[in-house]
Amino acid sequence: MIQKAVVPADSRWAEKDIADFRGQPVSRIRDEWMLITAGDTSAEAGNWNTMTASWGGLGELWSKDVAFMFIRPSRHTRAFADSNSLFTLSFFDQHCQKALALCGEKSGRDCDKAEEAGLTPVVFDERLAGGRIAGAVSFAEATQIIVCRKIYTHDFDPGNFLDPSIEKNYSGKDYHRMYVGEILALLEAR
Repeated sequence: MIQKAVVPADSRWAEKDIADFRGQPVSRIRDEWMLITAGDTSAEAGNWNTMTASWGGLGELWSKDVAFMFIRPSRHTRAFADSNSLFTLSFFDQHCQKALALCGEKSGRDCDKAEEAGLTPVVFDERLAGGRIAGAVSFAEATQIIVCRKIYTHDFDPGNFLDPSIEKNYSGKDYHRMYVGEILALLEAR
């Protein structure tokens, strides 16, 4: 299913240094959740998908500021993350928790999640981050957005789990793919 068409992001977004990320990344991701969004709207405005995530992190790798996230093979968003170089991690205030819950429970294969969740998808143009984030999709209701360029992927191999309790997360043997993205911009709503 094609998701709701994006609208151009307005001028309320300010670029910040990733060191200015508000809150503790662990609690923001684990407790408040984030939306992972990927796609290409250049040919078709609704050619993207989003999903709720509570696993991921921020850090430094290969002398770059990076974000990392994980997607199971069954998730519709995975095909978009695999076929596009940009992805966003979007963070929201508590009043959007129901919308994030819906985006985690429903599949973009079956419905227009943004429409059902009451979210406004936006696409960024060349005015921010020196044009490097043009085409990245997020949401007008977000308070902070991390825009990344995918630089590495890796499929989890259960043979490498050193702690046997990890396997309980994979009763369906649907092991995550890890995505590492170079952080191109932290955007904050003004």
